[in-house]
Amino acid sequence: MTAPRITVNGTEAPISPAAPHTTVLDFLRERGLTGTKEGCAEGECGACAVLVARPGTNEPTDWVAVNACLLPAAALDGQEVVTSEGLATAGPAGAPGALHPVQEEMAVRGGSQCGYCTPGFVCSMAAEYYRPDRCAHTDTEPAENGTGTGTGTGTEDGPRHGADPEHGPNGFDLHALSGNLCRCTGYRPIRDAAFAVGAPTADDPLAQRRAQSPPAPVATEYVRDGRTFLRRSTLGETLRLLRERPDAVVVAGSTDWGVEVNIRSRRADCVVAVDRLPELRELRFGPGAVEIGAALTLTEIERRLDGRVPLLAELFPQFASRLIRNGATLGGNLGTGSPIGDSPPVLLALEASVVLADADGERQVPLAEYFTGYRQSVRRPGELIRAVRVPLPLSPVVAFHKIAKRRFDDISSVAVAFALDVEDGIVRKARIGLGGVAATPLRALATEEALEGRPWTAETAGAAARVLRAEGTPMNDQRASAAYRSAMLGQSLLKLYAQTTEAVTS
Repeated sequence: MTAPRITVNGTEAPISPAAPHTTVLDFLRERGLTGTKEGCAEGECGACAVLVARPGTNEPTDWVAVNACLLPAAALDGQEVVTSEGLATAGPAGAPGALHPVQEEMAVRGGSQCGYCTPGFVCSMAAEYYRPDRCAHTDTEPAENGTGTGTGTGTEDGPRHGADPEHGPNGFDLHALSGNLCRCTGYRPIRDAAFAVGAPTADDPLAQRRAQSPPAPVATEYVRDGRTFLRRSTLGETLRLLRERPDAVVVAGSTDWGVEVNIRSRRADCVVAVDRLPELRELRFGPGAVEIGAALTLTEIERRLDGRVPLLAELFPQFASRLIRNGATLGGNLGTGSPIGDSPPVLLALEASVVLADADGERQVPLAEYFTGYRQSVRRPGELIRAVRVPLPLSPVVAFHKIAKRRFDDISSVAVAFALDVEDGIVRKARIGLGGVAATPLRALATEEALEGRPWTAETAGAAARVLRAEGTPMNDQRASAAYRSAMLGQSLLKLYAQTTEAVTS
């Protein structure tokens, strides 16, 4: 194994002498790349965003924006990173001091105020700028909250970018910036800049880079100050390593562990990375199930599924932010065992199972039997979640309701996922997953029983909603009271009924 190195803005840089827990943010700043900022140190503000070359969906390589404050620098061994400083010289002008197109638009439209958040916005915007399937549209109908003509310039009355206020005429998806916070609350000029950028030119080196494969995963063994960061090449090697080191902390996107390192000063003697293992990065549709690799990021899953699992499609936009979804994995979300994770309720409603692997083989466990207590599960020392299996066919009536203080990029107070089969007006099958109302995610078994075999009517929904309010053991905390959580459970089922009947009558 060679000494771990990262290619930063086209130049290789050794990770040493950084400690194994050193974040990409600190690694970059120690090298004078101070455009990358620390705002929250927990992946909520986006001031630290950088671009990483990753396997693409429609091209060999995608430029993906990630939170540099969460990733250990050692996790990017052998990979390519572009910072806000690197964007300027990487743009079509190609000269030091020249502005990249997204930087130019941010400047001329007043998108940079105090400037602290600007480099992070620029990197997230650049990732969307280089998204291969982003394309302009010709919709010039006025938006509901404005009288625009689709030019993307904006007026005092509202945005001028077509009928969808979250997508510009240039195809720019504002959700790409959902993980970036402007501390001066200057979102309108930032949005205007996003909706004004054009398409990359033919001589843009970062656009050209997409046609080449990203750096291949490399085996990593980085030891310093008595602590170790390890990445093996295969699943088998990794499982044997975990048998030898059952105390190791396993990381993929590090969106959870990174917070522990930064906010709680957690340190591990041994960290094992599994994010690039090929065996954990497959997605397959079979005759009876879809199998999703545990190390695929949520963004990768969303784009590869392309809506073929509608309940997951409802989950993704509400799961944290694009920056987090670019790193977070289903394996990590289930592995932490958090009772307020957003994916467990959805996967419970889908009757999913987890495939657990260790050095001796594999076993499949229904997710409804996986959680055993607060942040506890049936997973044994040395076991990994290799994949999640969702049985087919899928129930046609689905919904995911996330109750939180913010619409996006927030932790759930309550999360409810529904999957119903309604035939000839009768509920033939009901599966309901809950989060935030007990020490573990759980199925609403009593409510499912109250629905199945009964007509899908207002009376049935009302009676089942009363049952749903009593499910779980909700508690009072800073996010919500127990009474509020219970009320939201019942209201969620009434909302589902209203939505389904509106769909039938509309």
